[in-house]
Amino acid sequence: MGRSHEEWATRFRVPMGFVLGIAYLVFAQPTQTFLEAGGAIALLGLALRGWAAGCLDKNHNLATGGPYAYTRNPLYLGSMLIGAGFALAGRSWLLGVGALALFALVYWPVIRREEAFLRQEFGESYCRYATQVSLLFPLRLSAPHPDPPFRWTQYRKNREYEAALGYLAGLVFLTLKMELR
Repeated sequence: MGRSHEEWATRFRVPMGFVLGIAYLVFAQPTQTFLEAGGAIALLGLALRGWAAGCLDKNHNLATGGPYAYTRNPLYLGSMLIGAGFALAGRSWLLGVGALALFALVYWPVIRREEAFLRQEFGESYCRYATQVSLLFPLRLSAPHPDPPFRWTQYRKNREYEAALGYLAGLVFLTLKMELR
């Protein structure tokens, strides 16, 4: 993928997420069973994102501990779990395909662009880290780096509470849609 696609993906990842969200409002057909299963998967993603945000000091230090000891992109992995969970909760294969397409077309190029930035910013430290920790899906159970403490100040600074509010809003919406059918 070319640089222009990476730039496009970086610029439009949030608006494309909103487009998928609007489609979700229309196509979601939740049931109690699917809502519970999908909500649990999305909650795991939310917890992973929260843990990562509490360990991340963006653009100041290379994050290598906490969830970053298992995957170089715990925020994106958490987002994938949230998307998969809500697609399941909404009981729509179309939403699942849309979430997968959004990740492939938008987030994958963004991850690659961020990798290039981190290599430039942190040099050999990042290169060493990248050889030890997988890009997205954890491949080991033991952490090669010590855990930094989770800090609520970092969680708030990184505004991760917005994801938690979105999760709650999604659950309320699905519950109301299910009850009003």
